[in-house]
Amino acid sequence: MFYFHKSNKKENFESKATLSLKSKMIILISLLIFGIFILFTWFLHSFITNTIEDQVGKRALSVAQSIANTPEISLAFELNDPASVIQEIVTPIQEETGAEFIVIGNKDGTRYSHPNPERIGEKMIGGDNTRALQDGESYVSQSEGSLGLSIRGKVPVRDEAGNIIGVVSVGFLSEDVQSIIANQSKSLWLTMIGVVILGIAGAIFIVHHIKKLLFNMEPKDISYLLLQKEAILQSTHEGMIAVDHNGMIIMMNKAAKQILFRENQQFNYSSGKSIDQLIPHTGLFEVLESGKSQYDKEMIFGESIVLVNQVPVYLEGKIAGAVSTFRKKTEIEHVTQELQQIKQYANAQRAQTHEFSNSLYTILGLLQLGEHKEAIDFIKKKRNIQEKQSQVLTQHAADPVVQGLLQGKINQANELGVTISIHPDSQLNHAYYGDKQEALITGIGNMLENALESVKGNQERERQISLFFTDIGDDIVVEVDDSGQGISEEAAARIFEQGYSTKGEKNRGIGLALTRHAVHKQGGQIMLEEGEMGGACFVMIIPKNGGDSDE
Repeated sequence: MFYFHKSNKKENFESKATLSLKSKMIILISLLIFGIFILFTWFLHSFITNTIEDQVGKRALSVAQSIANTPEISLAFELNDPASVIQEIVTPIQEETGAEFIVIGNKDGTRYSHPNPERIGEKMIGGDNTRALQDGESYVSQSEGSLGLSIRGKVPVRDEAGNIIGVVSVGFLSEDVQSIIANQSKSLWLTMIGVVILGIAGAIFIVHHIKKLLFNMEPKDISYLLLQKEAILQSTHEGMIAVDHNGMIIMMNKAAKQILFRENQQFNYSSGKSIDQLIPHTGLFEVLESGKSQYDKEMIFGESIVLVNQVPVYLEGKIAGAVSTFRKKTEIEHVTQELQQIKQYANAQRAQTHEFSNSLYTILGLLQLGEHKEAIDFIKKKRNIQEKQSQVLTQHAADPVVQGLLQGKINQANELGVTISIHPDSQLNHAYYGDKQEALITGIGNMLENALESVKGNQERERQISLFFTDIGDDIVVEVDDSGQGISEEAAARIFEQGYSTKGEKNRGIGLALTRHAVHKQGGQIMLEEGEMGGACFVMIIPKNGGDSDE
């Protein structure tokens, strides 16, 4: 199984004089925050300035309109000394509204009021009275007068007939307006500075978290590892599939695609697709649930028989996914066949040793009792049985591999107290090679193994298996009938499914599925029929001239 640990120690594949990823990210994010800070602050400052100036202008215009609409003001223009009346009316209003100045003048621009009484009677300064005196407009302007640059509200004064007789100018100094803007902006600047500090602190936290997720590795290290991993994955001869904790495919290498798909088939698989949609009954979900690895399981992936290893992947003590590696069984077929023959030979030798030991003890007992004739007869009987059995196998099967398999299964059956009877009409006249021989051996071996499992629970006299085989005609036909409990209709519908077992045990239900796959690959079929001995009867048919290989 794989474990990933987050190391606090920074490891680099090569020495670097440049800034680390953490430093770069902090600097770049800080610069971004400063840029946003400057742009946003400039925008808000401009917005506040325009808003305050607009409000001051509207306030000046409102005061000016109120004064211009006062009847006493227009009537005072008809007096010999308008200034004496107008100044007294305007002064309290100026103090109440906080205006810097309220100046009223006639059509010639002569002042009738001013914050500085000494300037009453002088000409109004600023040159912005034209629109009010000539066009009769009410407006806001910004101009420099005797008191300095100011924002002014200009409104014409009319007599009872509606004629323009003068102008009212109410103003607020720009210097005072800027002071108000500065006071309002101070809280804005403090708030934005706080935002910048929080942004930089957040950037440091985010960068630290990202580095932790990347196992404190630098971009060059990650790139190198990615290229290295890709090269390893694509160069290995074993198929590899990785899934996440939900069983969704996250990686598949080239070898896996070649095993699962045909040469003319598109290698289209989507990341995020469930492994069961691509390959049913892989056992990966069992690995994800139990956390236990599975090794050297023989399974069917696509159209190939493969040997599979499946291990969970742990991240910080929790299962984060699983990896399945597999290889075609045909690629190691020679080793497999040799091992299978050695195993069969070992089983046969073990059974023969056990039987030979019993025979020796029997002979020893007879000799000790002085029954020499009985001992000689017993030896001859055993010899005849052995020769007869060897002759039967030699006469009925020309293929030495089939002979070896049957000899091993017969010896195994003898140990279990099971009788395997070869039908007298059985005959294999030809030896077969390659995939056809593999399909034949797999089929006979798995069907006999299934029959042995089925009958070993019976009483000893009822442990019977009948075997028939022939290659007369165009097909190889093998039939295995047993005296076991048989198979229910429900189980019969699924008996050839990979992973299904009538015993309900895990890591079983592989043999018949492999047999079916191997036989189908040769263009044949395997069937379950009602047996004559009360149990199950499996029939396997393999075309002699079909499939992937010939005789």
